Amino acid sequence: MLTRRAALIASAAALPWGAARAQTPPGIAVMAKQIDDVISFDPAESYEFTDNEVDGNCYRKLIVPDLANATRIAPDLAEHWEVSPDNTTFTFHLTKNARFESGKPVTAVDAEFSLRRIVQLNKTPAFIITQFGFTKDNVERLIRATDESTLVLQLPAPQAPSFVLYCLSANVGC
Repeated sequence: MLTRRAALIASAAALPWGAARAQTPPGIAVMAKQIDDVISFDPAESYEFTDNEVDGNCYRKLIVPDLANATRIAPDLAEHWEVSPDNTTFTFHLTKNARFESGKPVTAVDAEFSLRRIVQLNKTPAFIITQFGFTKDNVERLIRATDESTLVLQLPAPQAPSFVLYCLSANVGC
């Protein structure tokens, strides 16, 4: 006669053999991901690995790293940009055909809102933008859309253009 303990152990040991086994159909890829680090999918707030992977696939940025040449920056929402000779003014010219999922055009005003919001919320990824001198007190003056397709970032002090551009290509604010 089995004791309750022996019956419980025998039942637990038999469970894996009773589970249904299914094969993945041909042509189907199954992926698993640990997602316990998700904090938020808001690009002004998220800075964890999984958040960044998802945000990078959901949101576009002004500029992105060039996948063919890691030493270069490539256009995304901004089709081109200029840096002032004194390295304090970064002017981005947005593509005219970018659209949100709703069909509404993406404008420089939208980019202005996103970048200002990063500074104003001051969540984990904000340091990527605030390290250039943007604060809650000056962001309205220093990050501005001058028209529907032009965004100007006025830095309080000169910065290396490559550093600023690579930081702007990060997922923060998307």
